Amino acid sequence: MSELMDMSIVGPALLAGLIVLSTHVPLGQEVLKRGIIFIDLAIAQVAGLGVIAAHAMNWDPNGLEVQIAAVSTALVAAIGLNWTEKRWPKIQESLIGILFILAATGGILLLSGNPHGSEHLKELLVGQILWQTYSSLLPLAALYAVTLILWFTLRERFGPLTFYLIFAIVVTASVQVVGIYLVFASLIIPALATIGLRRGNRLLVGYFIGGISYFAGIVLSVYLDLPTGAVIVWSMAFIAVLAGFMVSDKLSEH
Repeated sequence: MSELMDMSIVGPALLAGLIVLSTHVPLGQEVLKRGIIFIDLAIAQVAGLGVIAAHAMNWDPNGLEVQIAAVSTALVAAIGLNWTEKRWPKIQESLIGILFILAATGGILLLSGNPHGSEHLKELLVGQILWQTYSSLLPLAALYAVTLILWFTLRERFGPLTFYLIFAIVVTASVQVVGIYLVFASLIIPALATIGLRRGNRLLVGYFIGGISYFAGIVLSVYLDLPTGAVIVWSMAFIAVLAGFMVSDKLSEH
């Protein structure tokens, strides 16, 4: 129980979740608006493929080369998706799904000869949120601070390509902290739960749902000794359902 209250574990993990939510809640609302729900999974998986490729070449896991590989693959995917959106807009969602499955299976193929392949794959899927420290989160916080300033001041001027590129950079950074599953959950679940609210209220409620979910999931996972990323996803889904019912009830009253 003392471990449960150890803020050296819970504190950085919760801060990591809040930092991720700072950009993922507004970006998730934009994803729903554009009707490209699975772009986050696809870009996250492509970024993960870049990380796996770097591991396959025996590059330093904490080195700059891995970050360059992850960002480069994600940006290439983003540019490609922007091109397909212009050329084949009616099948864009299907193309995003194909990109996801190609990246996912590509990662499996690259890891097939690695004795630690399943461990690396698990880290990419569920993340390593409990292993974060306050100092390790500083680069992520700085990147997201710049992203938020650009988003809230210039987003009306963003074209599709700018959105895709920003999205790719943000997701690449977060997937290495919280994993692919939590990236998708953080983007989509709060956005879906608040879809009936006005823009300002929707953003605040989305942040609230995400923050409570991360806190509850982290505490439960430490207490029950379960994978943190998976518990947070389930906590977020449960809290979002409750919030969704409350929002729908208030809307029906009006």
